[in-house]
Amino acid sequence: MREHKARYDSKAFFLQLYYLKKETEKIKAPVWTQTIPKVLQRYRHEDLLKITEYFRPCLAYLMKAKMTNILESLVSKDILTNDEIVKVKEESEGTEGVDSFIGEVMKKDRVVLISLWEALAEQLERLQSPNLITLMEEVTEERKKLLKEIDTRNEPPVSGPHIKDLHETHRQAVSESTRTLGAQASPGNPHTTGVGFETRYTELVVIKQDTRNHKETEHELMKTGRIHEELMEKGEAEKCERIWIEQLFRKSPVSVNPANIIVVSGMAGIGKTTMIQKIMYDWARGTQYQRFAFVFLFKFRELNLLDNENETQMSLTKLIERHYKYLSDDPLKDVLKNPETLLFIFDGLDEYKHKLDFTQSQLCSDPDVEVPVHILVTSLVSQTLLKGCSVLITSRPRSLEAVDIKKTDRFVEILGFFPEQRLMYCKKFFDDADMGTKVFQYVKENTILYSMCFNPSYCWMIYSALRSHFMTPKEERGAAPRTVTEIFVMFLHNILTNHRQEVKNQRMILVKLGKMAYYGLENRIHVFNEKQEMSTFGLQTVLPSPFLSGLLQRQSTVEHATYTFYQITLQEFMAVCSFYLEPSGDIKKILKNWDSCKDGRFEIVTRFMTGLAWCSVLKTFERILGEFEGNTVKRIQEWVKQKAKRTLQGGDKREALRVCHWLCETQNKELIRDAIGKDLKMDFRNTTLSAVDCAALASVISCCGELKELNLTGTPLTPQCIRRLAPGLSCCSVVWLVSCGLTSACCSALSSVLSSPNSQLTELELNNNNNLGDSGARQLSEGLRSDNCELETLG
Repeated sequence: MREHKARYDSKAFFLQLYYLKKETEKIKAPVWTQTIPKVLQRYRHEDLLKITEYFRPCLAYLMKAKMTNILESLVSKDILTNDEIVKVKEESEGTEGVDSFIGEVMKKDRVVLISLWEALAEQLERLQSPNLITLMEEVTEERKKLLKEIDTRNEPPVSGPHIKDLHETHRQAVSESTRTLGAQASPGNPHTTGVGFETRYTELVVIKQDTRNHKETEHELMKTGRIHEELMEKGEAEKCERIWIEQLFRKSPVSVNPANIIVVSGMAGIGKTTMIQKIMYDWARGTQYQRFAFVFLFKFRELNLLDNENETQMSLTKLIERHYKYLSDDPLKDVLKNPETLLFIFDGLDEYKHKLDFTQSQLCSDPDVEVPVHILVTSLVSQTLLKGCSVLITSRPRSLEAVDIKKTDRFVEILGFFPEQRLMYCKKFFDDADMGTKVFQYVKENTILYSMCFNPSYCWMIYSALRSHFMTPKEERGAAPRTVTEIFVMFLHNILTNHRQEVKNQRMILVKLGKMAYYGLENRIHVFNEKQEMSTFGLQTVLPSPFLSGLLQRQSTVEHATYTFYQITLQEFMAVCSFYLEPSGDIKKILKNWDSCKDGRFEIVTRFMTGLAWCSVLKTFERILGEFEGNTVKRIQEWVKQKAKRTLQGGDKREALRVCHWLCETQNKELIRDAIGKDLKMDFRNTTLSAVDCAALASVISCCGELKELNLTGTPLTPQCIRRLAPGLSCCSVVWLVSCGLTSACCSALSSVLSSPNSQLTELELNNNNNLGDSGARQLSEGLRSDNCELETLG
């Protein structure tokens, strides 16, 4: 980088505000965009350094999206040379690389740093990001307020000596409880290990939300996976307003009031509890949230236990004392006198037995008055109790109708891992870098498995199962698991194998565990009490078993212990296993009831039930557990065959797509051919297909081996969709891709279909509403010239 006098361009910038799933609308740029260069000049260099450091995570995220444009702008300002651009591009790969580049710029003089901010501001029109708009607005219009906030953010609240001593005691206790990130015991390893929090923690993607839709029409795994795919494939991720965890309690630039009441939403296993640990970890280290003198964490699953102890009513002071023994009565009263310095965190609203009722006229206002605990929570949120305190509540989406949105200052959703975070998590998971690369590459090439990796708990499950596979010598291992069912089978098989000598009756334990798991699914229970459900299903006597430590996570208080499956999908899988090990009830009737459930609750369960009925590795299971009940397997197979045949040869395309996902789990050619029918035709005209749907469809067609006709007319297909469909398209004689909105980016995959050694495609219809362009036509021509091409008609 060269030291030069800055050049300032007075041109006006124009913003494009893009909103998710709405049409683009170009608007006139606000007046402040014209003054950005002048405003930047007013900052002292040390102040601009402060602001750069303060917004550094956001800057890295924004710059990564338009790094090439920003570097070219720096060249035009004589800050970089063209030769330097090449080196910077190589070294600034990913967010970490961009962050490193920002650090290098901060070491340079004022001109260089201002030029970087100018280059970023010039992207306002191109980037279409609400984060960039908000950032530039704050920097230009809230200069004094912003600098004051930065200077005071880590100043501890003023308090007396006795409060300071309590504060230090509390900080040390929180630090001790959060310094490790509890890792689930690996399959076959009876001991849960703890790793340093920073060693394993991977950044979670969190976005601001303005509206909430609680209606359940599909399984949350599929719903959130589809949202991720849309954001990535359609390039709309940058149109979401991201928020970093350390900014959760920041006052909005357009708001007069501070953000005190925060609601965090996210599906099971997405990282809500890990986010809470991150908040408390950073607070205890003194790096974030220092406006709070005390942070109190309560888990709703533990609050449930108060009912068992006949303590249905409790004061806030007693509740705090109960969880934090070192905070005695009189000093605690002094602590509560400064509510603006207090943060109350309530984790897992979806696990709470009581409904939060904000219509209650009898809200609490005195921390010493005993009321039902759920009234304490609503009173804190409503600010009738300790007005000015901060409250954070986490929940799965389905339980959020209980929270009054009018009382919420900020509502955010955890989306989990974007592709960059998925790779980072994999690198941290494996000590062996080469193995980590192999596993990640394998998962990335399997669309169905990769689509689940937005969720940290599924990453853990998939990587754990695959680690044991890739650690086995090549000559001894079979095929790697391809389906979700096979991943879970391998996971459980590893646990069973490694504990075979310790546990005499694994089958009996699995039956009891599976029956409890199914009871939980039916009744929406995911937290099991040691003295209630665990006792009812006869599991209390085997709780010390290390065998169970790979399946259940234990959490205990002084009086009670509760257990949860490490993830809800593991609970679903164990529930299904119980039907094979010890059937109960009319299995066909049960399957019919699951199928008719409209909220998607039993969708994954049905896939597991179908997958296990034809699972190629089932015999491996049976060698350990004994044979599965033969009649049950036959009845399940009969029901699936009838359902699949009736649906695929019927007219309901959405239902047919659901069945394709079931069939994909079986990988059974005979079943699939029978279901599709003698005509060997599939019709998905005017249907919405995700890349995961396309992968399942391609898998079904490939298993079938041949298909006379596949009609996708009027179905919007992205390049990713075409890539995932390609293996199946090669097995089709006639394919209709009319009016699918195809672009030149789709043509490479189509060309590979034409040139495939086993291509059966003789007719391909591409006309109407497909903009392939000259480059697309050239790519198709390459496929047409291939000796393997069998195409006779191209429409």
